[in-house]
Amino acid sequence: MPIWIVFAGIIGVLLGFGALVDYIAKKRCIELDPEEGIKNASDAEQIYVENYLYQTKENNNHFQ
Repeated sequence: MPIWIVFAGIIGVLLGFGALVDYIAKKRCIELDPEEGIKNASDAEQIYVENYLYQTKENNNHFQ
């Protein structure tokens, strides 16, 4: 069996699983808002994420 068929199958299964999860979330009216999630994070987690995003932005600016 060609390897590209295996990779296409794996990608298809992952996309199908994602579509199923999305369908279930919409059916149960579950809102997945990233802004809500950060409100429940501790101060240390918020600082870590903000620091990581700042460092990533700075690293990207050095390559331009």
